[in-house]
Amino acid sequence: MAELVEKELSYKIVGVFFSVYNGLGGGYQEKYYQRAVAKEFQAVGLKFIEQINIPLSFRGSPLGRYLLDFLVEDKVVVEIKASNQFYDRDIKQVLGYLKASNLRLGILARFGRNKLETKRVLKGNN
Repeated sequence: MAELVEKELSYKIVGVFFSVYNGLGGGYQEKYYQRAVAKEFQAVGLKFIEQINIPLSFRGSPLGRYLLDFLVEDKVVVEIKASNQFYDRDIKQVLGYLKASNLRLGILARFGRNKLETKRVLKGNN
């Protein structure tokens, strides 16, 4: 069986999400969950960068940029959503972030009205 990518760090990150959801509950805008997650990352001692720009270029010419919600410990992309379900576009968004940043793991957190859901997204070998 393959080793889970960033197992301990993933566990800590997901623990932060549950701490925030247990404290706030559901029904708030994404920006409030993001602020609470940042405070909780600090409280548990996780190193993170918030709202980080990742440039996207083609043959040396800039095409645009991605704006990641969080980069945690320089290893894991974290994307926050305030919705009642995950969409394919959410997963594709994180996969694009992983490819542009050359990282292997992203974690999506969905703060819904009635529950919190998380999803690990792994970049393939391409």
